[in-house]
Amino acid sequence: MKRLLILGAALLLAVGCGSSSTPTNPSNSNQVRFVATLLPANEVPAITNAEASGNGLATITFNLTRDAAGAITAANADFLVTLNGFPANTPVNAAHIHPGAAGINGSALVNLALVAGDIVLASGTGNFTRTGITSNLDPARAQDIINNPANYYFNVHSTMNAGGFARGQLVKQ
Repeated sequence: MKRLLILGAALLLAVGCGSSSTPTNPSNSNQVRFVATLLPANEVPAITNAEASGNGLATITFNLTRDAAGAITAANADFLVTLNGFPANTPVNAAHIHPGAAGINGSALVNLALVAGDIVLASGTGNFTRTGITSNLDPARAQDIINNPANYYFNVHSTMNAGGFARGQLVKQ
């Protein structure tokens, strides 16, 4: 009986210590992550030429500064974009976040400031990152994107498809 009590106490102590010292998924309210599944069929109009076969994923992280009340006072964004299955030597000439629900085009809003020719998908597959992007990401716009991510999309542009060759609506993670 005494052994069972000692074993039970040791088990409770181990469980209690484990749960308080190692949180499973720490939350950081100063970072908000989005993903966008990039597909040529999501462009408006849908891509039907040689670049119609690819796909991709954009992971976008907003890095926020907040005041004591929790309001956003500054924001920048980090982008990781992976593209697969496009024709060899596809250039990525531009990439942006745009306002616009699915099926609606909007003007470029958050510009990654790519330079034509810097990113070429030599084998039709590749990835690129851009960090610290602040272009048109003022606090009010950042808050609106956080509150309404489906009203914004990310896309990439090429020489063949200057209006965009793969697009995806933002989804908050």
